[in-house]
Amino acid sequence: MNEQTVHLADSGDTVGAVVGAVGAAGFFALLIVVVWQIAATWRAKMLAAREEQYRQLAIKYQQLLEDNLELHRRSIDELTEARRSISSMEKMMREIE
Repeated sequence: MNEQTVHLADSGDTVGAVVGAVGAAGFFALLIVVVWQIAATWRAKMLAAREEQYRQLAIKYQQLLEDNLELHRRSIDELTEARRSISSMEKMMREIE
């Protein structure tokens, strides 16, 4: 009778060990999933921040390009005015000669 009790106790320990191992594996699987999701969320936030920086950089580039275009237009206007003035002076000097 003692052998049978010991045998049943050994069988119970094996089942308990299996249940414990399955429980531990489930816990670690849950932990891995949670860490994975946190990492995915962090990566998505970083990509969104980078996208925002690119958008701001594009807006700044557009503004600088518009400013440069305006400066170029002013330079052309000033150069045209200087050429007219020089032409006028040349014409006046030819008339004086």
